[in-house]
Amino acid sequence: MKVLSCPAFKRAALFFFIFIYIPSISLPVMAKERRAANPAISAKSAPATITLAVDATNAPRKIIHARLNIPAAPGTLTLLYPKWIPGEHGPTGPITQLAGLEFRANGKTLPWRRDLSDGWTFHVEVPAGATSVEASLDYMSPTEEGIYTGGPSATDKLAVLNWNTLLLYPAGFSSDQLHYQASLRLPKGWKFATSLPLASQENQDLAFKPESLTMLVDSPVAIGEYMRTVSLAENPHQELDITADSAAALNAPDDVLDHYKSLTEQAYKLFGVQHFRDYHFLFTLSDNVAHFGLEHHESNDSRIWEDGLTDPSAILLSAGLLPHEYVHSWNGKYRRPADLTTPDYEVPMKTDLLWVYEGLTSYLGDVLSARSGLRTPEQYRDELASIAANLDHRSGRVWRNLQDTADGVPWIQNAPDEWTSWRRDLDYYDEDVLNWLWVDTIIRQQSHGQKNLDDFCRSFYGGANGDAEVVKTYTFDDIVDALNQIVPYDWRGFWTERLTNHGPGAPLGGVENSGWTLTYDSSRTGQIRAWESIHREINAEYSIGLLLKDDGTIVDTVENMMAAKAGIGPGMKIIAVNGRRFTPGIFRIALAEGVNSPQPLQLLVENTDYFTTYKLNYHEGEQYPHLTRNDSKPDVLGDIIKPL
Repeated sequence: MKVLSCPAFKRAALFFFIFIYIPSISLPVMAKERRAANPAISAKSAPATITLAVDATNAPRKIIHARLNIPAAPGTLTLLYPKWIPGEHGPTGPITQLAGLEFRANGKTLPWRRDLSDGWTFHVEVPAGATSVEASLDYMSPTEEGIYTGGPSATDKLAVLNWNTLLLYPAGFSSDQLHYQASLRLPKGWKFATSLPLASQENQDLAFKPESLTMLVDSPVAIGEYMRTVSLAENPHQELDITADSAAALNAPDDVLDHYKSLTEQAYKLFGVQHFRDYHFLFTLSDNVAHFGLEHHESNDSRIWEDGLTDPSAILLSAGLLPHEYVHSWNGKYRRPADLTTPDYEVPMKTDLLWVYEGLTSYLGDVLSARSGLRTPEQYRDELASIAANLDHRSGRVWRNLQDTADGVPWIQNAPDEWTSWRRDLDYYDEDVLNWLWVDTIIRQQSHGQKNLDDFCRSFYGGANGDAEVVKTYTFDDIVDALNQIVPYDWRGFWTERLTNHGPGAPLGGVENSGWTLTYDSSRTGQIRAWESIHREINAEYSIGLLLKDDGTIVDTVENMMAAKAGIGPGMKIIAVNGRRFTPGIFRIALAEGVNSPQPLQLLVENTDYFTTYKLNYHEGEQYPHLTRNDSKPDVLGDIIKPL
């Protein structure tokens, strides 16, 4: 998963952790395949195939209808609505959007009741003589709020259907044991794209081949009036399926599409194998859906702005999204932390290894964005500089270690942007870009240039081309052992320190080892300009410690920097700067003029109907991060991002 919510594209109790948690993860547990690691929940035979008929003809109204036929026996039938959604790392199943729930058997409506201890669980009373239950439900796609697959997913011209929002499943069986025969009715004239194998199509009615519940939930469907398919590779087939709110949005530049073709080539060279039957990049372009990326084994559900493939700023900002989700096919789907490999969607996931699942994926996705040409070397370095600077100014580091940002994600991942620096929420994304870069440089140093992280990837995620349903789990010990097989080193000590330390500052060892240094000056990088333009924000985090909207509303402050120390906080609004009405231009001019003026920077700030003038003794001008070449060291970073 990748969330589009911070300048680097990802906003990513100490005593207990150090003395209790770390020893527990050091116990040797060998990797297993999913089928061996997840024995059946019940000794009962799995029920016959469940049928699921979805009617999406009302998708423009933001409502999807579903009917299921579920084999059942007389008595109480317990049905579950998917709660813990793979890739979302939390109990995010959108139960609040479920409506129209009704159960019938033998022509009669059946009584049911929601479980008092779990709102995703329903108990249905099945009468004597019944052999199945007909269930009907409606899923109402939200229009404004919601997280990931439970967020806005439909417009007048398109929709993204995630099966977990549209079904129930019987308790007592693993998702591998249950099988569904799914069908889908499209709005007239709409097209579709999915990795789910198609059995037949008649006009707007689609019938899919039976699949396990695991694979069904792992195979979303994009539908829409405006859709373009671009073939990227063969053997196995891989394609980019672009769905948009307008025909014009589909007109991606040829060179951008060529870079996505190169992405498939570079990923294959990196891993040496492909663990999917075919692969679909489901790329949705709309200003009216939730923006994120969510991984699946044979596809990804990625959503950005309507002009995401036509506006240069949007193209730049989204350059790392599809590479990130694509890498997840290997890291997160084929190989997955044991604590995240649950037998169904009710068992809680444990997120302690997200520094591998998401952190390594972020690092490799960014590297592939450069190797494929989606980013130029300069753009890649600018992205890395933004990540490094953002984490180097992360004030919450003093109270919260990196491990806790992973441990706590099921409960904090939908936190607001306010107080991000002090809260320190999803840092396992960005900070582990820096950490895995450090690992890459250590491997290169210790092996005298003979090995690198690519060797780890081919060894750990390689093997033979395999079945997409096979999942090989791993533990902390497995990661340490696999790294030691590439280059012997104190990897356990390295990762223990990286996960439990409190700084000071970001882990910049990899940046420095790679021949570059984090520096600041008054020039904005193209990446920062693009972010500020698309999101209508001003990044003054590295000067006075403020992130604000272009209307002056303060999004976040960096604790212990000048603005926060003066008393300014998130939610306040700058009304005037040095006596003039606030505009982004006036604000920047004031910062620049302060370099040669002894007068303090004066900010008139509104706070819940009250106004205060704050005087900041700041004279260093605008400050933006860059990577500056250190000529005393070889350019290892250039070698890392060189196409294979």
